[in-house]
Amino acid sequence: MPVLVSEAIVLHAFDYLESSRIVRLVTRDAGMRSALAKGARKSRRRFGSGLDLFAQGTAQLYTKVGRELDTLSGFEDVRTRTDLAADLSRFTGAETIAEIALRFGDDGADAELFDAIAGAFDALETSPPDDAREATLAGAWSIVGALGFGPSLTECVECGNALGADDSAVFNHAAGGALCARCAALSSGGRTLPAAARLTLDAWTTGGRVDSLSDSDARAHQRLLREFLSYHLHDGRALRAYDLWESAAWTAA
Repeated sequence: MPVLVSEAIVLHAFDYLESSRIVRLVTRDAGMRSALAKGARKSRRRFGSGLDLFAQGTAQLYTKVGRELDTLSGFEDVRTRTDLAADLSRFTGAETIAEIALRFGDDGADAELFDAIAGAFDALETSPPDDAREATLAGAWSIVGALGFGPSLTECVECGNALGADDSAVFNHAAGGALCARCAALSSGGRTLPAAARLTLDAWTTGGRVDSLSDSDARAHQRLLREFLSYHLHDGRALRAYDLWESAAWTAA
């Protein structure tokens, strides 16, 4: 069987039979992969802490055409990101990032997406707990941007006219971003987006960071992101990790 050696991040893991684990990985060179780690629960010699959630390292995968489950033979040079599990706000944020990546990621090399996911985890791990919600929002929108369906925010998505820094706009999921006043009047649906919120979104989708938001502003951004993701999902399944993160009482100011 061909061997795939690639940098990888563990996005999901669960026990299988008495001694093994199945993991869902995002890899730099082959996109999303599912793999069986035989005997991983009996001995950590081959995998160490590499099967912990959000760990990043070099995976050795035995692949076979037509088979959905690879065999993970090793995971080396591991960065564990254990601090993500030390705080509940960071952990639920990381689970949300992983869920978004798994639901929208695909097979095939995508270095930009891999870097966006890794960057989201890194920023979340180093952020103060009070800023974990903003770090999660920034990471999620950077992943959306890397996936190629980031919304238009600095110019009208319909007519292409530039939006002023102080201009509010209507954000329309179906149109793909912000609408100027004239185009919004000709369109149905959408949510009014104040100028500050629009510029915040623009910073996030291009990998930038913003100062801490008020609780009401942060929750408004959570609702907008949920609506945007739900519009682009077509399988009808709920975003369970996202729902938990959005409803978390500990994120309130």
